[in-house]
Amino acid sequence: MTALFVAELQFFLGASIKEKLLMDTTRSELLDIYLDITFHNLPCDYLSVDAMDVSGGQQVDVDHNIKKRRLKKDGTVVSEDSKNKDISDGLDPNRCESCYGAESSEHKCCNTCEEVRDAYRVKAGVLESLGSIEQCKREGIAHRLEDTKNEMCNVQGTLRVSKVSGNFHISPGKSFQQNHAHVHDLKFLQTFPLNLTHTINRLSFGEFVPTQVNPLDNHTFVAKELNTMRQYYTQIVPMRYQKINEEVVLSNQYSVTYHYKHIDLGKAARGEQSGLPGMFVTYEISPLMVEVTEHRRSFTHFLTGVCAIVGGVFTVAGIIDSFVYNSYRAFQKKLELGKVKLRLGTTKSRNSRLSGWFHE
Repeated sequence: MTALFVAELQFFLGASIKEKLLMDTTRSELLDIYLDITFHNLPCDYLSVDAMDVSGGQQVDVDHNIKKRRLKKDGTVVSEDSKNKDISDGLDPNRCESCYGAESSEHKCCNTCEEVRDAYRVKAGVLESLGSIEQCKREGIAHRLEDTKNEMCNVQGTLRVSKVSGNFHISPGKSFQQNHAHVHDLKFLQTFPLNLTHTINRLSFGEFVPTQVNPLDNHTFVAKELNTMRQYYTQIVPMRYQKINEEVVLSNQYSVTYHYKHIDLGKAARGEQSGLPGMFVTYEISPLMVEVTEHRRSFTHFLTGVCAIVGGVFTVAGIIDSFVYNSYRAFQKKLELGKVKLRLGTTKSRNSRLSGWFHE
C-alpha cells in the first residue's frame, strides 16, 4: 500500500503531457540549427560551412557563431598558437601587392593569399599553383595543407536561417559565389584524400525540450571510399512546448532519411556529374505544428486515486482473508470427519472381539 501511495504521489507531483495538432502561424520566425559534428579524416583548413534556402538566401563560408576546432587523432585539441601568429609583422601596412593578372575594380591590391584567390574567383580564372604566389609562400599555405592533412576537425555552433525549406552543408574547398552559382574551389585539394567519415554528436532544429528526440544525435557515417557525398533529408515539424510555469519554447522535431553517392572530381569539374563531396542536410518544414502542454492533475483527482488505492487494498485483503478463513474451516471439517470415522472403526472392532468371546 505504501508503494502504491508513493507512486500515486509522484505521478501527482510530476507533469503529464497533452499534445494537439494545429496550423503553424510562426512562419516569420527564424530557425536556429544547432550542430556539433566531428570529421575524423579532414582538417579544418579544408572545410567550409554554407547554407542556402528556396527564397534565394545564401550564407557562404559561415564563421559567425560557428567554431572549428582542430583535433589530433586521439581527440585532443591542437594548439592554435602557430595559427594565430601575425605574418604581417614587418610588412608595410600601406603596401599594394600584385594580384597576378586578376586585378579588377574590386581587387586592385592583393596583400594576402586569400585575396589573390578571391581575385581569381571574381575573374573566373584558374590559379594553377599556390607555390608561385609570393603571398601564399609567405603564409605557408601549401605547407599548412600538407602538415594538417592528418588532423580531425570538430565543427560546432549555430546557424540561423529563414524558416523556409533549404539546406546547409559542410564540404571541402573554399566556397564562393560565381555567376549566381554556388561554387567550391577544390583545385588545390585534388591531390589530398577526401574521406568524409564523420560523427554527428548533435543536430537539432531549435531549442531542446523534454520530449524532443533528435534521430541524428550520435550518428556516425563511415565512408568506404574517398570523395563521397552524404545527404540527409529531414522533414521538420514545428513544436510549441508550454511548460507548467507557462513558459513557452518554440522548437522542432524531425525525421530523416539518408542517401550516399561517390563523386568523381574529374567528371564534376567537366560538368559530367552533379554533386560535391561533403555532408549535406536538406530540410523541409511542415505547415502543421504540434502543441505540447505540461499540466498537473487536480488535488481532487489525487484524493480520488488515494481513496481508490485504500479501497482496493482493503477489498483485496478481504478476499484473501475470506479465502484463508474458508480454507481453514474446510480443513477443520475434514479433520473432524476423519476423527469420527476412526472412532467408529475402533468401536466396531471392539464389539466384534466381545462377540467372539461370548461364542467361546
